[in-house]
Amino acid sequence: MKAIARALVAAFTLTAVAPAALAQAYPAKVIRLIVPWAPGGSTDVLARLIAVKMTESWGQPAVVENKPGASGNIGSDQVAKAAPDGYTILVGSVSTHAMNPFLMANMPFRGVEDFQTVALAAYVTNVLVAHPSVPVRNVGDLVAAAKAKPDAIKYASAGNGSTNHLAAELFARTTGAQMLHVPYKGGGPATVAIIGGQVDIFFTGLGNVWDHVKSGKLKLLAVTEERRSKLLPEVPTVGETLRGYEMAVWYGVWVPAATPAEIVAKLNAEVNRAMVLPDVQQRLTAMGAEHGALSPQQAHQLLKSDAERWGRIIREANIKAD
Repeated sequence: MKAIARALVAAFTLTAVAPAALAQAYPAKVIRLIVPWAPGGSTDVLARLIAVKMTESWGQPAVVENKPGASGNIGSDQVAKAAPDGYTILVGSVSTHAMNPFLMANMPFRGVEDFQTVALAAYVTNVLVAHPSVPVRNVGDLVAAAKAKPDAIKYASAGNGSTNHLAAELFARTTGAQMLHVPYKGGGPATVAIIGGQVDIFFTGLGNVWDHVKSGKLKLLAVTEERRSKLLPEVPTVGETLRGYEMAVWYGVWVPAATPAEIVAKLNAEVNRAMVLPDVQQRLTAMGAEHGALSPQQAHQLLKSDAERWGRIIREANIKAD
């Protein structure tokens, strides 16, 4: 009996120290950062910044692999079903986890439950712009114009269920105004449409339109996040006029849900360290993005809250992805 007791104590001790030992040994081989979109986009740029700093810091190669398709679902599903050991990581967007599950039928994964959010890598500064021909100076003017003539205000989007579409849908629901949705096949054509005056307003990332704002081809009315952007401190938020309005587009880092907490914490610390380095900050500013340093618990709670909110809006508005 004494031998059995000693064996049980030894087994318990090994079990207790195993996670800590695993975290200390991690990483011991190549880390794969999966980007669920094609090369060249903002998510891809962020992933490559993280990979370079991770390789420098840990001495193990961190490589980016692009797995595009199905609005981000193919690459995301690969990570959801990967071994939960910290060697397969997703660098993606909140849209795949908090919006796709409600926009698409037959999802291959659960956006919240099948992942652990490691960190919030960056917020995109999301803005509301108008064509110069539209006689509005601010959000209040836009609300008045939209209410005065239902469907007279036309807004562009990158397609049904895109973040542009959902930002405008939230705006309409918050104001009670009725605007006309004009979907395009991607953000590029939508940007061309707003510059050309085919549509009146556009909710989009700052990086997509900043040069056009500076040249006078577009009017910048507001930012859509809860707080004013550090990049545009003089520009008001939509919420300053429409209380409760908030549309935040953020890029995150995820691992499979069963990944040990010690590895998640180590990854979180590394991402947060890398994102505030001076050269990385310069790249973020050029992209119109800002880092948000959150713990894994805070980041995952943000994901859950966004999924609940966007899921409700998508269901109530009966929005389906293209």
